[in-house]
Amino acid sequence: MAKVLYEASPSLVRMNPLGTLLAVVLMLAGILVAIAASPIAAALPLPPEGGTWVGAAGILIFALAFLRLLVWWVATKIDHLEIKDDEIVWTHGFLNKQYTEIGMGSVRTVRVSQTLLQRLMNAGDVTIYTSGDLPELEVRGLPDPAALREYIKSEAKAPTSV
Repeated sequence: MAKVLYEASPSLVRMNPLGTLLAVVLMLAGILVAIAASPIAAALPLPPEGGTWVGAAGILIFALAFLRLLVWWVATKIDHLEIKDDEIVWTHGFLNKQYTEIGMGSVRTVRVSQTLLQRLMNAGDVTIYTSGDLPELEVRGLPDPAALREYIKSEAKAPTSV
């Protein structure tokens, strides 16, 4: 059985830190608006049922922010990368699954791309080339991409024992 050297899924906070922060702030704001709907409605020139609308708006803000955060979270959980000593296995999908397996001996190039924000969050995009000009595998938002690159390069160069 092959030894697992690296195992990760893209990180929600690392892939979209500002969007995650904004969604959490909007969720908190929605809760506060829903809770404080009665005092706010009393201060506003609204009909008596206006407090209900303000409270409903707070609940709607919370629900939309929560739904957006949930969609991002599910998007990170449907992708999974596993580096073994003899192969790379990329799994993608929620209900339908796709598996991509790349033998370590066929890896030609590993490219790590990081934006400034990704560098601050220790995340990055990894592209793996085997043969030809098109990449065999592109993975976005993985944690610690430099270590991932080192695992792949060290195993790809290591001779296999028979």
